[in-house]
Amino acid sequence: MTTHVGPVEVTVQDRDRTRPFLLLHGGGGVPTMAGFADLLAERAHARVLLPTHPGFAGTPKPDGLVGVAGLAHAYVALLEELDLTDVTVVGNSFGGWLAAEIALLESPRVSGAVIIDGIGIEVDGHPMTNLAGMTPQQISTYSFHDPRKAPVPPAEQAGPSPDIQALIGYTGPTMSDKTLIDRLADLHLPVHVIWGESDGIVAPEYGRAYAAAIPGAMFTLLPRTGHLPQVETPEELLGAILDLGA
Repeated sequence: MTTHVGPVEVTVQDRDRTRPFLLLHGGGGVPTMAGFADLLAERAHARVLLPTHPGFAGTPKPDGLVGVAGLAHAYVALLEELDLTDVTVVGNSFGGWLAAEIALLESPRVSGAVIIDGIGIEVDGHPMTNLAGMTPQQISTYSFHDPRKAPVPPAEQAGPSPDIQALIGYTGPTMSDKTLIDRLADLHLPVHVIWGESDGIVAPEYGRAYAAAIPGAMFTLLPRTGHLPQVETPEELLGAILDLGA
């Protein structure tokens, strides 16, 4: 379905069951989350919303929608528009950063957050790997414990991927916010930080720093898993989410 929240048009896949989850994809787009959305909806008997971030996959993005915080406000408005409550926000990579920003808005409609191999913070000694100029095959070696599990990339195209351009439009070229790690101290919802043990883009130490910055956050390390657990080890990720109730 396509819905409008103010000037923002959002395309949303809606798997309607009961308990609501808002799934937020990273730079790889909706395809990196679609299979897990189906799995979560079926196993948890949950309503699972999977929006395409405006600007990704050729969707429109208004000029006034800037920054991760701006997108977070748009998604809280979406929850208002749909009149959802007790929503668990689950995000991977850029979506993890976005989940944190949504949680920080303290909407009464959001009851918890799951950050999966999130980006956005800056951690001394553990910088995010710079993927600029790498081929999809090279990126897969950093993204997966077993690169053979990486989806087959689309045919090579000239210039940067439009989705990567859309991503940088929200995050800036550093794909981080120096203020985020300190602002996480103001996050008082239940938060579960889940990380792939073999993540070569943001290492487990980065993930532990993410969890340590959030009061009361849980941290789970998934073995034999890289940057996209929902693609590489979806059953293990599902178990980690459901075992702790968020």
